[in-house]
Amino acid sequence: MNNTTYDVAVVGAGAAGLQAALTLGRMNRPVAVFGTDRYRNDPAAEMHNFLGHDGTPPAELRAAARADLERYPAVELKEQAVTAIEGAPGAFTLHTLDGSEVAARRVLLATGAADTLPDIPGLDALWGDVVAHCPYCHGYEFSGTPVGILGSEASVPLRAAMLERIASRLVVLTNGAELEQAVAGALKRMDVDVRTDPVVGVCRGPLGISVELAGGPVLELGGLFVGPGWAQAAPFAEQLDLDRSPMGAVLVDAFGRTSRPGVYAAGDIAQAPGLPMPMSSVLVAAASGQVAAAACDRELAAADNGLALPV
Repeated sequence: MNNTTYDVAVVGAGAAGLQAALTLGRMNRPVAVFGTDRYRNDPAAEMHNFLGHDGTPPAELRAAARADLERYPAVELKEQAVTAIEGAPGAFTLHTLDGSEVAARRVLLATGAADTLPDIPGLDALWGDVVAHCPYCHGYEFSGTPVGILGSEASVPLRAAMLERIASRLVVLTNGAELEQAVAGALKRMDVDVRTDPVVGVCRGPLGISVELAGGPVLELGGLFVGPGWAQAAPFAEQLDLDRSPMGAVLVDAFGRTSRPGVYAAGDIAQAPGLPMPMSSVLVAAASGQVAAAACDRELAAADNGLALPV
């Protein structure tokens, strides 16, 4: 076992985890950052809606962040996968894939989420490009082209309303599902085209994406928005018995604190008060990592000096 006890173990080295490490490193907190080479936004060639980094490849941002961390001797980057976490405040143990153990006084989870796309041939290959989820991250790139929305759930009309200033026209693809009356009525009032034919497959097309429907000719679109299935990318919320929302996200307070003392969460796995889901964006993830790290530092500073921590 590593004899070093870190003040904080940050699990996850995406935007949330790296920003958390930077905040802690600047306070000279001994921190271990555990990361792998897998990231949720790997399929995206560029990230958008991030001030100063609009259009930057995600890997470039991570590389720049790691370069920033090299200035801080308190930060140790570990290219190791954590398999299990146990313990209590002041005495957490992290087990890694290579069989080693690492001790930490606090744990900050920034392990991210995993997307599951509908089972449509060709969709995976275009994900993060002309197939997207977030209109704030990817919508502008489809400006002036016909845009599709794949889905039949109650949120479809709102998604269409968000895209009406971007798309030259909108088409909802229900993939064989029937729309509820209220949804169908809202889309009709908005003059949104609805196609109920099953989607046979998609591929790259002259405008961006070609969609093959079972009941008609190929539909040419500039982009297609999809609501993927959401799940945590790591099992630690369940291992640590953290409170979770109905969708499975870790419930945190405004400081990133989870229901288990000494454990914080940030980024795509963390659902803040008043939100129906985590805010999945690189900028928000980084900000939540900073907030959780600062709260963690305050807690340790208070504990080390016998002080009451203000609420």
